[in-house]
Amino acid sequence: MDRLIIDVPLVRRLVDHQFPQWKGLSIFPVAVSGWDNRTFHLGENMIVRMPSAAEYALQVEKEQKWLPKLAPSLPVSIPTPLAIGEPGESYPWKWSIYRWLEGESAASAPITDLSEFAVSLAHFLNALQSIDASGGPAPGLHSFYRGGSLSTYDAETRKAMLALSGQMDVDAITEVWVTALATSWNKTPVWVHGDVSEGNLLIKEGRLSSVIDFGQLAVGDPACDLAMTWTFFKGKSRQAFRQHLLLDDATWARGRGWALWKALIVAAGFKNPHNAESAKCWHIMDEVLADYKR
Repeated sequence: MDRLIIDVPLVRRLVDHQFPQWKGLSIFPVAVSGWDNRTFHLGENMIVRMPSAAEYALQVEKEQKWLPKLAPSLPVSIPTPLAIGEPGESYPWKWSIYRWLEGESAASAPITDLSEFAVSLAHFLNALQSIDASGGPAPGLHSFYRGGSLSTYDAETRKAMLALSGQMDVDAITEVWVTALATSWNKTPVWVHGDVSEGNLLIKEGRLSSVIDFGQLAVGDPACDLAMTWTFFKGKSRQAFRQHLLLDDATWARGRGWALWKALIVAAGFKNPHNAESAKCWHIMDEVLADYKR
């Protein structure tokens, strides 16, 4: 995917031209910006979110439309869209301005009680899934098929298994994958965040305060939102997360599949199998396999 250079001067020109009421406000990059979007502070209370490629630009209008409708029914805060920007200054896509949400990513912030945090996240997902999903966006390229069938990634997953076959128990991993593929969501489609990960969960005073980055929002199968069960939680916190989510065993099986898919394809992409990110992927695969065998 081709990516433009998205920097402060570009954002300055776009904001000054399209939103002159904010012309005098400072603009500077956030401390940690994501891959899908480049994010910048706008003054003290707003952020500018710029899609980094055409695939991610599909998400802008979706978030602008649906986040205000979801927010009142959720137990923690989510991003509030304030304005939508138009293409300009050689930047080809629409972009967004949001209210700034305070908090530190769960990837680095101290969490007071991991089991309590797991319960809070489960309550958030229960609330999200209970919101009327009529007219919501079906899974597709805009969500990278989150909320859709796990089989979308079957060929990619098997290719990764083949690449890693000399380093893992292929038969055992294949069994987990095939078990996941054998199930499907046969209930009414529900709202799916699409990227529930520690980087998209904000912490204040040791507790879950906000959920961000709804770019992969869709209506469908919630299994993709379960990956943190194996990528982040463990022991009592994993048990608490599962106990408080109102989902059946088949959905948990597909959740394992989603976690396994991501770990496999990332691990297969590393030339050096001993770096930290690769080691994390192998740990996730071990956790998935151990959980499956229980």
